[in-house]
Amino acid sequence: MSTQPTKDLTTFPNPRPGRGYSVEIETDEFTALCPMTGQPDFATMHITYVPDQLCVELKSLKLYLWSFRQEGAFHEELTNRIHDDLVSVLSPLSVTVRGDFNIRGGLHTQVTVSSEKPR
Repeated sequence: MSTQPTKDLTTFPNPRPGRGYSVEIETDEFTALCPMTGQPDFATMHITYVPDQLCVELKSLKLYLWSFRQEGAFHEELTNRIHDDLVSVLSPLSVTVRGDFNIRGGLHTQVTVSSEKPR
């Protein structure tokens, strides 16, 4: 597996399909660029999902999140894109992505995106 940033997310079969359990992932190393100023934005990303048939491989997720480092985008777009990419690759029973962005200009921003698979 590469050690360079990539948008490719790797999966593996859920070891317990049919069992409703959640996977919680958190990283405080997320960075992207402000699209207005080009300055770095730092965030803690919280990802919680209930797998259906697939789980996300953690190193690929790390490299995926790293791929945003030189990308300019608003907090809302970043959080929604991460959510949508996880849904596209995993088709989980449910997923929530919360971007908890560091204070900038006295403002603290949190963006939360959730969805559930229709049953």
